[in-house]
Amino acid sequence: MTTFTAWKFETIDGAEKATTVLRDASSEGLIRIEDYAVIEWEQGADRPNVKYENRDELRSAGWGALLGVLVGALFFLPLIGAAAGAAIGVLAKKMDAVGITKDQLDTIGKAVVPGTSALFVVNHDSDRDRLAERFHGLGGTLIGSNLVSAEEEEIRRAFED
Repeated sequence: MTTFTAWKFETIDGAEKATTVLRDASSEGLIRIEDYAVIEWEQGADRPNVKYENRDELRSAGWGALLGVLVGALFFLPLIGAAAGAAIGVLAKKMDAVGITKDQLDTIGKAVVPGTSALFVVNHDSDRDRLAERFHGLGGTLIGSNLVSAEEEEIRRAFED
């Protein structure tokens, strides 16, 4: 199953540190990354900096485009005013089709603020227990996913403890 997760970090460099762990875990076969994006929002900046990384070129084209639209709608469209409302409505319908609700989009958009960073990951196949060991202590908080609630709670406990 393809999984989308969004992680918030209380520091600007937290998400970048997590990507190092993520790439190492991928090279060891603990996770198969399809795509990811890092959002870093400097204190006092009007908008965040965004870095994208496509891992699996064949499958990530669709997810990469979706991540781009997601990040753009959550962090850049609100800056242009009323027209953003319609665009976010369209985004919500597209994201709902892959298991991400409008409420989750709202939560993600409100959680990532100046002074924080976020990591959005699209992956397939992972060894959650061994992966959680690697992420322990990085301070990430799961703020959105397309997992069912029981799976999401399991990930929260494993990664955030």
